[in-house]
Amino acid sequence: MPDALTYKFADSATEEQGIHRLNHRTFAGEIPQHATNLQGLLVDRFHAENTYAVCLDGDEVVGMVCGRTARPFSLDGKLPGLDRHLPAGRRPVEVRLLAVDPRYRRGTILPRLLAMIAEHFAARGCDLAVLSGTTRALEMYRRMGCVPFGPLTGEPGAQFQPMYLTIEDGRRQAWTGLSETGRSGGGRAGTGPDTTVGQPENLLPGPVSVAPEVAAAFGRPPAYHRSPEHQAVVDALHRRLAAFVNVRHAQLLLGSGTVANDAVAAQLRLLDRPGLVLAYGEFGERLADHATRTGLDHEVLAGAWGAPLPWPAIERAVAGLPAGGWLWSVHCETSTGQLIDLPRLTRLCAAAGVRLCVDAISSVGTLPVDLSGAYLATGTSGKALGGYPGLSMVFLQELPRPSPGLIPRYLDLGCYAEAGGIAYTQSSNLVAALDTALAVTDWPDRYARLARASTWLDARLRRLGLAVVASRADAAPGIVTIALPAALPAAAVGARLEQAGYLLAYQSGYLRDRNWLQISLMGRWTWPALRGLLAALAALAVRPG
Repeated sequence: MPDALTYKFADSATEEQGIHRLNHRTFAGEIPQHATNLQGLLVDRFHAENTYAVCLDGDEVVGMVCGRTARPFSLDGKLPGLDRHLPAGRRPVEVRLLAVDPRYRRGTILPRLLAMIAEHFAARGCDLAVLSGTTRALEMYRRMGCVPFGPLTGEPGAQFQPMYLTIEDGRRQAWTGLSETGRSGGGRAGTGPDTTVGQPENLLPGPVSVAPEVAAAFGRPPAYHRSPEHQAVVDALHRRLAAFVNVRHAQLLLGSGTVANDAVAAQLRLLDRPGLVLAYGEFGERLADHATRTGLDHEVLAGAWGAPLPWPAIERAVAGLPAGGWLWSVHCETSTGQLIDLPRLTRLCAAAGVRLCVDAISSVGTLPVDLSGAYLATGTSGKALGGYPGLSMVFLQELPRPSPGLIPRYLDLGCYAEAGGIAYTQSSNLVAALDTALAVTDWPDRYARLARASTWLDARLRRLGLAVVASRADAAPGIVTIALPAALPAAAVGARLEQAGYLLAYQSGYLRDRNWLQISLMGRWTWPALRGLLAALAALAVRPG
């Protein structure tokens, strides 16, 4: 009952006993960081130096967080050379022992306690918070604006990630003025079931929510795109992107994935060979439109959206192409949530001597993608790679030469190759953000989490009686499309879910036309968010409108 709760700084022996009890329940019981004891009390070794902000229900301490400025910090003893990881010229406070009783974790306790401790130490000149967060709650800390650094500390089952938070990022993320009216989840450092603080869960296919490190990189002053420093960053990013999908070269373009696909179409025109476009959804049909607008000699093999691909028909069509012809297909058909069997398509084209082109815009970053067998492929920064929208990329095995008079200047990949990858004005901010996103993501862990979450989400949706467009066998990790019944208008459901704190895709024309709703896991998400979304969907499915 939030109205009955009291927030204050601890100043009595009774409150100190309550702090020790909550400390024991949390960090000896829930998180096995310390051994349990019969007294049920755990006195922090820095207790005498700690300043505690507490939440009381009557006389019972049900939430707490503390701060201290005396060095050495607890983290000094776990991470030698701590200051090397921190921004220079700052005055830090170590924030610790964030704990909320499980009975109170769906209120506003967490943001209020953090706001109290932040304001207290900011008034004393501190402008940097140093903390260690349980690995069970990294997403919550990222939302707060925390920047992780260094290796994990602790033991298996009780591991912690060192982090810092500047006063500027904290205020930008509302750390010192957290909304008390938005949805928020209390809890010890990240154990609460719902940790959103006033911000809706972004479950869109783009733009996606980005990590604080990515936002910080984007916010740096722009660099001159002809400078040697920016050239070095771009060169390294090209190599990183190429290695990411197992190709020899990658080229960045300023613009959306549509620009990259136009550049691919322009290269195909130079081949002067007929080709085939597979169109089994909105984005396959867009590839066919690229081919038509570029004047390519091509056929379109189309079918029902979301239906299993007719492989015998595809094999016959590929066999009918001359050697040196081409096939163009999406890998993940975003509109339906269907994943095309890329290895099978690669083998088929290789055996026929046909060049394979792949729109991998919605697959790169959601699962391991091997484009070594592709002639050309495309990707983008603002989806599963975790950057901001505005950069696209073409993956190549060989760098082309310029083709003046044959290809529009901006789409001529040869011009980029001749200019060392920076033919025209480029955004250093977008480049830095994408480079950082690639560097800070644990990709094997991300792929494993996405696979588990997608399977779980598919099963739960079907259990609710909702029609998932892609079959289980063809479902892509990262995107789930639901065909809603007429009694559940997607626009109304999407709006209701947005009011409940979940942003889903339903406004695109092809979604509106079909009464489809999309859940995307391409960005950053949490298990509590997915469970909350399913609960909200279940309520709407039972009570339409």
